[in-house]
Amino acid sequence: MTHQFVSLTPEQKEELANVAQRIVAPGKGILAADESVGTMGKRLKNINVENTEENRRFFRQVLFTANSDISDCIGGIIFFHETLYQKTDDGTPFPQLVKDKGIAVGIKVDKGVVPLAGTDGETVTQGLDGLSERCAQYKKDGAEFAKWRSVLRITDQAPSTLAIEENAWVLARYASICQQQGLVPIVEPEILTDGSHDLQRCQYVTEKVLAACYKALIDHHVYLEGTLLKPNMVTAGHCCTRKFSPEEVGMATVTALRRTVPAAVPGICFLSGGQSEEEASVNLNAINLCPLWKPWKLSFSFGRALQASALIAWSGKEDNAELAQDAYAKRAKINSLACKGEYSPSGDTNIAANYSLYTENYTY
Repeated sequence: MTHQFVSLTPEQKEELANVAQRIVAPGKGILAADESVGTMGKRLKNINVENTEENRRFFRQVLFTANSDISDCIGGIIFFHETLYQKTDDGTPFPQLVKDKGIAVGIKVDKGVVPLAGTDGETVTQGLDGLSERCAQYKKDGAEFAKWRSVLRITDQAPSTLAIEENAWVLARYASICQQQGLVPIVEPEILTDGSHDLQRCQYVTEKVLAACYKALIDHHVYLEGTLLKPNMVTAGHCCTRKFSPEEVGMATVTALRRTVPAAVPGICFLSGGQSEEEASVNLNAINLCPLWKPWKLSFSFGRALQASALIAWSGKEDNAELAQDAYAKRAKINSLACKGEYSPSGDTNIAANYSLYTENYTY
């Protein structure tokens, strides 16, 4: 018979649970501002802005210095390594700036995906080597939670059992290491929207993936009350010819979660997965309006779907900072309402908010 040896003190568990609950307090979600240097370069290229450290810093500053009311909508911000050590124009470290608003500081700790041998082009995420030491340092430098992204895709042959189980194991090992160092782990098993699969196929695969993840998390004795889940919404593939309504997406998503995610998990923060800003908000709203019982907070952890309009409004011009902040704050407020099932689209959203953010085989 297996036996669990005590790995976390009651005080450690309390701290982890409190941070997780604070991030997903009612109406709050996460800004995923953890794009790598290369990914930010692609974003900046789209608005004809050079990919320099100063331009990356300034855009993050624009977001992080938005009106203090933003803390009513944003409970946590995920940083990239570079961003965690940057400062505002007046010398305030970004982590301090964010914490002063009552927002938790997170950090991306994985090292990206690598090919998984024995599969047809599937991947596993690397970065376990040295993770404990990195987490300990990030904790000292102001981080309160961490993020690790695993990537799976749907084809006629994928995801394979090997890919599902290997990525689940890696996520569980990461989560355990994070908790040992006092960081709340966000578990992110993303199923890409690449492909022509329908809603039912995505729901089936999502259930298989999440079931494997929680089996692994439990096997690794991860304290579930001190974790958050960051999954894909259950949606049809990007190339699927049939269109499904937000209500169908909401029902499929909540059904999959109810079958696989323990009620002990305090919050589920959906990734946007290349949906437009508006589509992601509408689907999040539909998920929260789903009539099935939902024991967790159902929130958001959006990157592209929180920043697209703000990035276009800024366009690399310092004088446009306030316009960018307004665009970011507007979308954050919309998603805050969607977390409570209270978002009613007015129909007057701008073009940027409805622009598809899909990128094939998305990496960052």
